[in-house]
Amino acid sequence: MTDTLLIKGARVIDGTGAPWFPADVLVERGRIAAVGPMLDAPDAEPLEAQGRFLAPGFIDAHCHDDLIQLRQPGRPEKVAQGVTTVVVGNCSFGLYPQSPDSGGPLREHFGNLLGTVSDRETFADFAGYRAALDGRGTAINLISLVGHAALRLAVMGWQNRAATPEEREAMAALLADQLRQGAHGLSLGLVYPPSAWADRAELVRLAEVVAEHGALLTAHVRSYEGGLIASVDEFLDLLKAGGASGLLSHLQAAGKPYWGSLPRAVERLEIARKGGTDVSFDMYPYPAGSSTILQLLPPSALAGGVEALLARMADADGLAALRRAVEDGEAPFDAGWESKIRLIGWENVRIGGVSADDLRPLEGLSLTEIADVAKEQPFDTLVRLIRADRGRTNIVMFQLAEADLETALSHPLHMLGSDGLPRETGKPHPRAFGSFPRYLARAIRGEGGLGLEDAVRHMTAVPAQRFGLSDRGLVRPGMVADLTLFTADVADCATFQDPTRPPHGITDVLVAGQFVLRDGGHTGARPGKALTRA
Repeated sequence: MTDTLLIKGARVIDGTGAPWFPADVLVERGRIAAVGPMLDAPDAEPLEAQGRFLAPGFIDAHCHDDLIQLRQPGRPEKVAQGVTTVVVGNCSFGLYPQSPDSGGPLREHFGNLLGTVSDRETFADFAGYRAALDGRGTAINLISLVGHAALRLAVMGWQNRAATPEEREAMAALLADQLRQGAHGLSLGLVYPPSAWADRAELVRLAEVVAEHGALLTAHVRSYEGGLIASVDEFLDLLKAGGASGLLSHLQAAGKPYWGSLPRAVERLEIARKGGTDVSFDMYPYPAGSSTILQLLPPSALAGGVEALLARMADADGLAALRRAVEDGEAPFDAGWESKIRLIGWENVRIGGVSADDLRPLEGLSLTEIADVAKEQPFDTLVRLIRADRGRTNIVMFQLAEADLETALSHPLHMLGSDGLPRETGKPHPRAFGSFPRYLARAIRGEGGLGLEDAVRHMTAVPAQRFGLSDRGLVRPGMVADLTLFTADVADCATFQDPTRPPHGITDVLVAGQFVLRDGGHTGARPGKALTRA
């Protein structure tokens, strides 16, 4: 294979939102050398596009691929979607940094979302995580955010209280170390303990550190339900007070009582930008979300960690209090918290993935279905699963309205993020396997008022700018040759019943000028790397 490739006869979608145009693209030594008609490069390896679309490689602006990138560096499900870069460390979940005493709690926290984590899969700092990734080699690039939970666990453990001034400064120093090593920013998970227990003083101090390093602050905000507008305003306040740029994670209105409120939330962001606050948001193209089963409980239930939760469940009074919280919404220690079950019902919560082998037959079933077979109340099913799997169960929740989804997906401040929760087994949410071709197909069909070229922009140039990738996200000479070729009949094939089916129509994918997908087949090449902030 030569270091030079000539892609001929493509319909180029350059990432800017401009209409596609016919052109050849010359790639030399991993970068785009020329874009134009009838290019001549006799020594180049030819690739006949035959009218297929050529776009910048897609950037997954929000996912949870931290662990799977270590375990499956070929990343077949991402390559198959045309994704060349992923952003990890979201919603406060990450694999670093850890102190000498916080490795166990950090593995427990991450494991609640994505299953068992070994002691070789968490790291003292970003440099250690990056070295592990690059040492294995990886098919695609990775951008990493620092998870707020790791900072708190390293300094405070699972304590449900405000940080002292000394603890705030210790977290600020630990964050600054990671940003100096090249991490791209900080992620908050304000519904997930221990991130949920931070007060404004702590969050503003960390936002200041983010701003000092020219990094990014992202947030899973405190509520996407009745408290959505207040939670958006809280995040905007943090950005303004700390002087940071921000990305609001998976902006949505969850639960039928609150459907239709998303335009108001978007308007808050628009007003903030007019006032000088740099903020945008990401969202996935599905009406269901996914999370840990522990999100069905109030945050205070996790005080002390999973062991403390299991102890409370073993106590009759503690279990009764949890039942009242989940079934009736009574959670006196959790101001603003709303029970997911009261909003969407047991029947709209499905088991996606488990860690305990004997629970695997339950994957894909709703809590109602499992309870009916066991002849028990759904709450008792919930408790049984948490005990048996020690909280490491993933769930899929059907909770969103299509109209709100369209509002988010077509807005200029939006960028596409799969929010995938990849596990090596189970029936996960199909968004990890189909988000990008699904978004393309919707645009090609004319759904949501967003054209194909704008859809590509939401997956390329917009996230590239947000994460400071000045040499990616556009088909333009001098840019790194992260490129995706796809057909006009591109489509996602993953469903909630069969969530891991690969898509149709993504034919070729290059990372830094090397094929990771060619003629629909994975090449095994690993040209990707962990990208650091400039």
